[in-house]
Amino acid sequence: MNCRPRCGACCTAPSITSPIPGMPDGKPAGVACVQLDEEMRCRIFGRPERPAFCGGLQPAADMCGDSREAAMFWLGALEAATAPAA
Repeated sequence: MNCRPRCGACCTAPSITSPIPGMPDGKPAGVACVQLDEEMRCRIFGRPERPAFCGGLQPAADMCGDSREAAMFWLGALEAATAPAA
């Protein structure tokens, strides 16, 4: 499966705890990565500075659903289910 054009849900919904160029402390859930361009594509895709988390997140029908909104919901639910207890 290929990424949906102009989606970027996987670069927005989950938290990322490892450094990202321009975000040395990672990013919180629900915040768009600074590496997303105007077309909602990753500027560092395939580059060594891209976090391993990002490389491991592959598009799939259950995750992406039929819209960006569905993907945001699914990834947000996964984020909540796997967040450390407060």
